[in-house]
Amino acid sequence: MYTSEKRFSNSLKSIARDQHLKTYLQNSSELYPLLAKGAKRFVAGERREDGLVRAKEFHTQGHAVSLEYIGENTITKEECVRSKEEFKGLITDLGRLGMKATVSFDLSHIGMMVSDDLAFIHLEELASAAAKNGISLMISMEESQKTDRILSLYKRISKTHSNVGITLQVHLNRTSIDLQDILSLSGNIRLVKGAYQEGEEQYIPRSSELNNRYIHFVTTCLEHDHPISVATHDETILTELKKKDLLRNPRVEVEMLDGVRPDLLRRLHDEDVNTKVYVTYGSEWYLYVVHRIAEYPPNIYTFISDVIEESM
Repeated sequence: MYTSEKRFSNSLKSIARDQHLKTYLQNSSELYPLLAKGAKRFVAGERREDGLVRAKEFHTQGHAVSLEYIGENTITKEECVRSKEEFKGLITDLGRLGMKATVSFDLSHIGMMVSDDLAFIHLEELASAAAKNGISLMISMEESQKTDRILSLYKRISKTHSNVGITLQVHLNRTSIDLQDILSLSGNIRLVKGAYQEGEEQYIPRSSELNNRYIHFVTTCLEHDHPISVATHDETILTELKKKDLLRNPRVEVEMLDGVRPDLLRRLHDEDVNTKVYVTYGSEWYLYVVHRIAEYPPNIYTFISDVIEESM
């Protein structure tokens, strides 16, 4: 990545955590609807129905779907309960539609900012509802200071529910140990490079070293016969996994974000690779969209073009 792009990416990650800026944009009658037009490429809409419509489109095309009601860092019990109920409704609707689907979420969206006990109560309720509806759950990974708590809650739920998976960020130095620690658990492991801004001593920057590490983690999972989601758009990684004849392993699925590299998604599906699309909905799209641009700065051109074209 060029120095200017890296600087831009780091700046975006910084403002992504700015709660005052987020609140200002969400309350602005001029800026919010304008920026929402650019967010449409990455977010299905603000309502559950919007997410389900988009999910059904991908399901019809032969892709599995992971659906998330966007949100995180929910700080009151009442808000956490409302979020949990929205996820339960989503699980019920997906089960009724008979789609091969996963529901993804941040533990900080359903209670972890209040207490770990509240998060676990809600997690257990969602896992039971998902099991009844033939749906799997995927716990997202958040900033590194939350990692120990997230993994602890995951290990706890894994004792009683095999339909819950966990996300690991490959760029964190600690992840090699974390991976070994959870390989014996039955839930799906979702590997992402990592989008959060961390201290320089905590992570490996985007590089060939990080790519090699990602490939090594995939290989490690498969050596342990563990189901895995390869959640990346990086063609270098995907090409190398293809050379190793790993992409068409029945325990592997390649997951891509809605609105990012649909051409590559179709190509992989045509090559008989198990593919999944990560679809999001909700009004809390600010952080999600900023991270999509920070991960791949050229997305800013697409974002601005969408804003202009939708406004004409």
